[in-house]
Amino acid sequence: MVRVRSLLAVLAVATLSACAAPVEQHHRTEVVATTPIVADLVRHVAGERAEVTALMPPGVDPHTYEPRLRAVRDIANADIAFTNGLLLEPHSLSTTIEEALPDNAPMVPLAEQVTSYGGKLKPLVENIALDTVWLGMRIVGKADSEVEIVTEKIDGPEDSKATAYITSTFGVPELVFDEEGDNYFLPADAHTHVSWSFSKPGMYHLTFAAKVKGELVARNTINVAVGVDAPNDVLDEGHVDIAVDLAHKNIMLRGDSPDGTNIAYDYDPATTTISVPNSTLQQIPAQYRFMGRPGDEVYLLPQAVLGKHVHGEVDPHVWHNMANVRAMVEAIRDKLNEVDPAGAQIYSSNAAAYIAEIDRVNNEVRMILDTIPKKNRHLVTTHDGYSYLGDAYGLSIAGFVSPNPSVEPSPRDIIALTRTLENLHVPAVFIEPQLALRANHLTVTADKLGIQVCRIYGDSLDDEVPTYLDFMKYNAHSLARCLGQSEGK
Repeated sequence: MVRVRSLLAVLAVATLSACAAPVEQHHRTEVVATTPIVADLVRHVAGERAEVTALMPPGVDPHTYEPRLRAVRDIANADIAFTNGLLLEPHSLSTTIEEALPDNAPMVPLAEQVTSYGGKLKPLVENIALDTVWLGMRIVGKADSEVEIVTEKIDGPEDSKATAYITSTFGVPELVFDEEGDNYFLPADAHTHVSWSFSKPGMYHLTFAAKVKGELVARNTINVAVGVDAPNDVLDEGHVDIAVDLAHKNIMLRGDSPDGTNIAYDYDPATTTISVPNSTLQQIPAQYRFMGRPGDEVYLLPQAVLGKHVHGEVDPHVWHNMANVRAMVEAIRDKLNEVDPAGAQIYSSNAAAYIAEIDRVNNEVRMILDTIPKKNRHLVTTHDGYSYLGDAYGLSIAGFVSPNPSVEPSPRDIIALTRTLENLHVPAVFIEPQLALRANHLTVTADKLGIQVCRIYGDSLDDEVPTYLDFMKYNAHSLARCLGQSEGK
C-alpha cells in the first residue's frame, strides 16, 4: 500500500506540472488491460477505435507482477480498465487500479463475467489430496435386522494391502476391513462415510457379500484403479456409495448422476472403476499401523465427512477453455459499447468477427488434441493452472510440482509427482517458459525417469506466441506432439 501511495503522489506532481501545457484532444477511447492475454482480447474488439495498453509486459508472471509508475499514469488516463479478476492479479496491482482509475471509469474483471455469457467457472482446490471421489457404504431398503457386509476377497497387486476404516468423532479409526473375511454391520436404510487405503499402485478388485441373519442377499466385485488408468468408465469425483439394494438383491455403486446433479444414479460395478489418483499419496501416521509401517507411503481416499477443502475463490485461469474466452469477448464488447456508445457498431462488428475466429481455432485445437492416445492423455506441469484446459479438451490433470507457482513444493508434493510419473508412464511433462528456472524439481525428476520436457504457455504471451490464438494453437501442437508419442520416446 505504501508503494501504491508513493506512485500516486509522484503522478499527482507530474500532472500538476503539466497543467499549463496545451492538451491535445484525443478522440480514441483509452483502455488499460492487466495481462497481455486480456489486452489482446480487448484489442481485437476495440480495433482502431480505442488505444489499448497492457499494464504487464509479455512474458511476466501475472501472479507476482508489481506495477511501475508508467502503469499508474496509464491507469489514471484510462476511460475503462479490464482485468482478469478472480484474484489472478496481485493485490498491489488491483489496489493501484482501484485508486488511480478515474471515478467515472469502470473496472471490469472479465473472468467474473463469463457465467453471464455462457461460460463456466471452476473452484480452486486447496488440498489436491482431497479432490477425489468420496466412497462410502449404504444399505438401500428395509430389513428386520442389521445387514452384514463381508469382505470376501481382496485381489490387488503382489504384496499389496487394502484397508477401509471409519474415523470417529475423536479421530479414532474403526476398522471396516483390513483382510479377507472381515465383516461390518450397517442398519437397514443406513449410510456411513468410509476412508480407504491402498499400499501399492495398480488395480484392486474387492469382492463384498451382503447377508441378513446369515443368509446371502447379494455379492459383487468393486474395481479400484490406484495411481493407474482405469480400464473402463471411471468415477473420480462426487459422492459414491457401495450400496446394497435389499429389494433387488444386488450390490452396485450409487452416486451423483453423470450430468453433475445430485440426483442418485446407479453405476454397474462390472463396467465402472473407482479412481484413486496419485495425488492421494501420503505417509502412514503412527496411530494407523493397521495400514502398514508408519512412515511408509499409502494411497488414501478420505471419507466424505472430512469435506473437500475448497477455497472460497474460483480458479482464475479461465482462458484455457476457449468457450470462456468467447464469453469474455462478449463482455468486452458490451462494456466498450457502454463507455463509447458512438463506437458500438464497430465494437459489435469486431467482436462478431473475432468470435468466429475463436470458434474456428477452438475446433482446430480440439481436433489436434483428439489425436493424443487415451493412455497418454495425462498432463503434468509446474503448477495447478490447467484444470480448464483439461475439462475442455478431455485431458487428465495428473500432477504438478506445487499448487501455486509462488509456493515451494513440499516433500510430499515431490513424492506424489514422482509416483505419478512412474505409475502413469507419461511420455512428457510440461513447463512454462517464464517458470523454467523454478521448475528444477520437475526437470530433475523427469530426467531421472527418462521423460521428455516440453513447453506449454500458461499465463502470458511472448514473441513466439504474440496473440491468444497463437497461444492456444502452440499449446495444442506441443501437447499433441509430446503426448502423442510412444512411452519413453
